[in-house]
Amino acid sequence: MEPAQELQQDTQADDREQNSNKGTFVTNLMKLPRLKHYKWWLRIASYTSFVVAGQTVATLLGRLYYDQGGNSKWMATFVQSAGFPILLPLLFFFSPSLRSTASTPLNTSSTKLPPLSTLTFLYFAFGLLLTGDNLMYSYGLLYLPVSTYSLLCATQLAFNALFSFFFNSQKFTPLILNSLVLLTISASLLAVNTDSENMTGIPKGKYVIGFLCTLGASATYSLMLSLIQLSFQKVIKTETFSAVLDMQIYPSFVATCGCVVGLFASGEWKILQNEMENYGKGRVSYMMTLIWTAVTWQISSIGTMGLIFEVSSLFCNAISTLALPVVPILAVVFFHDKMDGVKVTALLLAVWGFLSYIYQHYLDDSKSKVNKTSNNEASGAGAVIEVC
Repeated sequence: MEPAQELQQDTQADDREQNSNKGTFVTNLMKLPRLKHYKWWLRIASYTSFVVAGQTVATLLGRLYYDQGGNSKWMATFVQSAGFPILLPLLFFFSPSLRSTASTPLNTSSTKLPPLSTLTFLYFAFGLLLTGDNLMYSYGLLYLPVSTYSLLCATQLAFNALFSFFFNSQKFTPLILNSLVLLTISASLLAVNTDSENMTGIPKGKYVIGFLCTLGASATYSLMLSLIQLSFQKVIKTETFSAVLDMQIYPSFVATCGCVVGLFASGEWKILQNEMENYGKGRVSYMMTLIWTAVTWQISSIGTMGLIFEVSSLFCNAISTLALPVVPILAVVFFHDKMDGVKVTALLLAVWGFLSYIYQHYLDDSKSKVNKTSNNEASGAGAVIEVC
């Protein structure tokens, strides 16, 4: 073979190898957004399981507390926020690493962290809102039948939709409206069907107080979720798990301090010893009920903050409403409640509404992925040209 032919063959082999490397490079570029997409859905699934499992178990334990002789409104409020110390190891683990490394800001034009005074104000304000919100829920459950209480709690979806429209620029599509209607009907059916409280002996004035407190708590909770989402977008601007932990731990600390003040100021601390001694299942069960109620509320709250951070406050509220029909199913197992057709219908409607909302996000995500793919192809082509 002549030297010229050998040189030509070597050149062709080099070209084929280079083209193969280019193709591998472009393929790897295309895989990066897909991997990030799967990780996002994994986080959403994890946060959703935290909300549903945490809220369900906490509600069952709260029902157990009242059924077995618990009567303290401030103690019921206290355990909803007092479990935050279990999150401190996570904060110490994630905070130094994530804040010192490359965290992706929501607004790429500014990576500066907000001033400490601004964060302190936010955490303090949300802590006070959380204290008042939890206390109003405790009053509502004390003075209202469970059916009326649950029905009023379901109104937080409507409040959240209103606040999200004004504060978070939430767009309403037919699928989202369908989801909200179905989830609200599901909770309403369950509430109307389950009336386990006896209103005998409850004065009309206290009934009105319970009604107004529960309605006010639903509105306050929805407002707080929308404001938290707005804070993540406009003030914190950092996509780190440490930011989610901060938003949960510091307001919970403020709320817990407020509950301790309320517990002593109201004088309810004096009846706690007697309450523990007369608890239906014993002193150990009394302590374990309160401890695990606090822990499960924190698990639910982490899921709540994560869903607000990753998606929106309205989506988080939809997930919270989905958990409502789950409670009767577990109540059949643990409290031997009766499962009738209305409860089954409520569960099916809740799942339908949840899937409707998820499908809307799937459509939005698919549209966004098409746009990103086009941009990535253009970027990949530009990168290949640079490599050439």
